[in-house]
Amino acid sequence: MNLDVSVLGAVLLVYVVVVVSPGPNFALVTRLALAETRSTSAGAIVGLAVAASVYAIAAMSGLSVLITQVGWLARFVQLAGGGYLVYLGVNLWRSKRASGNHQEFETKHRDRDFRSGFRLGLVVNLSNPKAIAFFIGLYGVAIPPSTSFTTRGVILAAGFVLEIGWYSIVTSALSRRRFREAYQQHARTLDRVIGALLIGFGIRLATDR
Repeated sequence: MNLDVSVLGAVLLVYVVVVVSPGPNFALVTRLALAETRSTSAGAIVGLAVAASVYAIAAMSGLSVLITQVGWLARFVQLAGGGYLVYLGVNLWRSKRASGNHQEFETKHRDRDFRSGFRLGLVVNLSNPKAIAFFIGLYGVAIPPSTSFTTRGVILAAGFVLEIGWYSIVTSALSRRRFREAYQQHARTLDRVIGALLIGFGIRLATDR
C-alpha cells in the first residue's frame, strides 16, 4: 500500500480548518440541532458529508474544473446556490414561531425524519459554489498528479469522516436540554438571526465574482 503521509497530512490540516469555520453548513446544523429531532439532524449531517464527497471526487477527476471553465454553468451554479440559501433564510426570518412554542422548521423540508434532513443537507452543500472552488484549490495545490490511488482514497474517506465527526459534535452539544430550552425561550429572535446569516451567505455567494 503506497500511502503518502505528507500529502495526506497537508490536505487534512487545511480540511479541518475549513470544516470548523462558520458558514452556511454550520448555520444549518445549528438550527436543526436546536429545533429538530436527532434523526433530522443526523440526516442533514450525512447529506452535507455526501455532498462534500461528491465535490471531492469531481475535483480529483477533473470534472469540477470543467464546471468552472464553462462560464454560464459556473454562474448558474453560483446563482442557484446563493438563491437557495436566501430562500431558506427568508423562510426562517418570516417564521411565525413564538418563543416557547416548539413548532416545526417552516420550510418544505420540515418533516422530522432522516430522509428530509439528508435532502436538506445535500442540497445546501451541493448548491454552494464555494465548495467547488475549495476542492479545486486544495486538491490542485496539495495533491500532486503522481499521488497514489490509495492516498487519494484515504483523503476522500478521511474528509467524509471529518465532516460527520465535526457536525456530530456540534449537534450533540446543541441538542442538550439547556440549549433547547434557551432556544425555545428565544425562538423567534434566534430564527431571525440564523435566517439573516443564511441570507447574507446567499447574497455573498450569488454576487461574488
